[in-house]
Formats: sequence, C-alpha cells, structure tokens
Amino acid sequence: MLKRVLVKHVLGATEAMDTVLVEGWVRSRRDAKDFSFLDFTDGSCLTGLQVIVPGELPDYSSWINQCGTGASVRIQGSLIPSQGQGQRWELQAASVEVIGKADATYPLQKKRHSPEFMREIAHLRPRSNLFGSVFRVRSRLAQAVHRFFTERDFYYIHTPIITASDCEGAGELFRVTTLDPSKKIDSSADFFGKPTYLTVSGQLAAETFACALSNVYTFGPTFRAENSNTTRHASEFWMIEPEMAFCDLGGDMDLAEAFVKDLIRDTLETSAEEMAFFDRFVDKGLLERLQWVLDRSFERVAYHDAVEILLQSGQSFEYPLQHGLNLQSEHERYLTETHFKCPITVYNYPKAIKPFYMRANDDGETVAAMDVLVPGIGEIVGGSQREERLEVLESHLKAHDLSAEDYSWYVDLRRFGSVPHSGFGMGFERMLMFLTGVSNIRDVIPFARTPGHADF
Repeated sequence: MLKRVLVKHVLGATEAMDTVLVEGWVRSRRDAKDFSFLDFTDGSCLTGLQVIVPGELPDYSSWINQCGTGASVRIQGSLIPSQGQGQRWELQAASVEVIGKADATYPLQKKRHSPEFMREIAHLRPRSNLFGSVFRVRSRLAQAVHRFFTERDFYYIHTPIITASDCEGAGELFRVTTLDPSKKIDSSADFFGKPTYLTVSGQLAAETFACALSNVYTFGPTFRAENSNTTRHASEFWMIEPEMAFCDLGGDMDLAEAFVKDLIRDTLETSAEEMAFFDRFVDKGLLERLQWVLDRSFERVAYHDAVEILLQSGQSFEYPLQHGLNLQSEHERYLTETHFKCPITVYNYPKAIKPFYMRANDDGETVAAMDVLVPGIGEIVGGSQREERLEVLESHLKAHDLSAEDYSWYVDLRRFGSVPHSGFGMGFERMLMFLTGVSNIRDVIPFARTPGHADF
C-alpha cells in the first residue's frame, strides 16, 4: 500500500518521484480547457502544492466539480519539475478521489477575511494561511519550551487545575461547584468540602516540588475571571512557570532573559516560512525587531529609577504615573523602544503592589520582584525571589488578609528545610503574540475564552 507523504516533504524533495500519494484539502480550483489546477494543502506547511489534474482521467467531468474549495481529496500522481514561477515542484495527478465534499456555504474563500469574521468560524480558521501558520508556530513553540528546560535539567510538573488557594490574592477566580448556584452555597456540603476554584497559577504547588527536586517547571492552562475585553487578556490561557531552589533574584533574571532569547532563536530557525509570512502580511518589521532583541543584552533597571526616567521623559502618557503604581504597557514600551532602545528587566518593585509570596528587601519598602520587558508588547515575563523566611511570610499573609490555615502547607515549606528559591511566569499566548506580530490574544489560542464568549 502506498504511504501518504506530507506536502512539506514533497515540496522539500531533492528529485522527481514517479508515484506520490497526498491527502488533504483543496484551497482553490482553476479550470482550463483540458485540465484543472488545484491549490492543495494538508496543513503541514504554509506553501500549497500545485496539482495538475488532466481532463483525460476517468469520469473527469463527473467529479471535478466536487473538488471545490474546502473539499478533502486523496491524490496519487508523479512529482515533476514545475513550469510555473515561484515553485519548484508540481504534482501530475494520475488519480483523484473526493473524500469529503464542501458545499457552496463553505465560508473560507481565497481572499483575505477579517480577524473578527475568522473568530466566528474558529473551527475552520486553522485552514487559512494566517491561522494555520499561527498554530504551527504555537506547536513548535511548545516543543521549544520543553526542550529549553529539559536541557537545563528541569523536571516537568503537572500542578492542579482545581485549587483551594488564590496564588495572586486578587480574588478573580472561577468557582468550581456541584451545588445549585441559584441557592446559597454551603461549601462544607460541596464536592470537595470547601470552596474551590480554577487555578490562576501553578506556582505555589511548583514551589513544593522545587524544594524537593531543585529545578522544576509547569506548563498548562490557567484561568482568571477578570472582566476585561482588551486585546491582551483572556479568561483561559497557558502559563509557563519554572521554580528553582537555591536561586536568588539575579539567577531568576538570568534564566528569564535566556528563555526569551532562546524561544526567539528557535522560532526563527524552525518556522522560517511562517515568520516570513507574518513579517510580510501581519507586522512589517517583525523579523527586524526580533533580531534586534536577539542581538542585544538586556538592560536592568530598578523600579524607582524606571519611574524617574518616565517622569522626566516629557512624554504625555494615557495613564499618568507616579511612584508606587504599576507600570502600564505604554510605560514599558517607552522604556524599551525609546529610552534604553533594548529589552530591559525592571526589578525591586514596591511591596504594596505585589503578591504576598515575594521576598521582602531590606529597605522594608520593596520586594525582590522583576519583569522582563520587550519592544512591541511590554511585559512578557514576571517573576520574583520567593519569601523563604517563616516569620516574614506569616506577616505577609496577615497583611494581605489571607488565611494562614488555607496556606498551611505552603508555610510548612519554611518550617522544614527552607531554602532561597525563585521563579517566574510567562504567558504562552503573550509570547506567541510577540513572536508572530498578531495583536489580539484571541487569535493565537485555538478557541478563545473571554467575558461573554465560550463558543466552540
């Protein structure tokens, strides 16, 4: 039985082949007097394969009209040098079998569709050039994440999706319950016997494993019930969160900066065709910007100094800034794109705007936190050294009005062989937006979950 060959391998062939079997979908069909051209794809690469279907094939006139846009077909033929420009090979069909017809309502025609329209047909949009490219890059990027940490002797940990604790302390959580939500909920009678939620982070659980296996990371879905409809926020998203024992803030920044550069380098190498497409049609200048980040060292600046730079810049920002406030995207981009002209890492943030688990600095005002900022997007990594001192952590829980009982297992890490440890989180979709130039998070995740929208 003839084995199917992927289009990406056919197009990369070094010599003609007498017999080739491909299976996939028709992008478009163009008819001539005695034959038809099919633009054919199986999703394995961006470039389609041109197929020449001779009119003398058996019953040609009875089935060729079934080979319309969107139809799935099985084609056997010979790979021959192409006579057309812009392609090395084409397939001379010896037989064509229509596996699944696509009727006239098929919405993906050979033209440019708006992102808004494509979100309405998210079940079909991976067949388009743009979204096929996005999700191929997403797949390779996920593999690069695992490779990066495996090469550095990190262990991959699966942390709970259902949790009883709020890592960030922000309270923007999705409740998990089997009880009737229209009635007053008695948590003691619920499935888990206590209030439980979809996790916003695997960090706290990962810390327990870092205090046993030294270097670990999580990579999985996280959830936030934030009523935000910006282009950067989704209710369900994926997070990459490494944790390292015996590591201070400096080591944390070193790893985060190396991680960002490694993912850029890997994507440019493994997804060159897709990246050229994004640079041409999505974000002109994307490749130059990514290479710019890759070629430069990361500048490091304390939060206080970063705010002073912004206050003295003379710029008029949409969000006014003062000491003690979080930096907004416009502030972060000014620092990277205009002032430093390179990626930067901002560290030592005011403790009042950071979560309870971050290590308090000796000044009593700041914590050992850091954010990695890149041009075009702003923050792409956020992390910190964790508070390893028992008494200090207990005081942080109290100051944030968090239950010591709920976090007793986390506090125990400070009782039984506590060590300095650090980690960070990278939003996988945000990194994908940075790499592809796609400006809306809804367009880099297969099925976006945002306020009011949980389709497909």
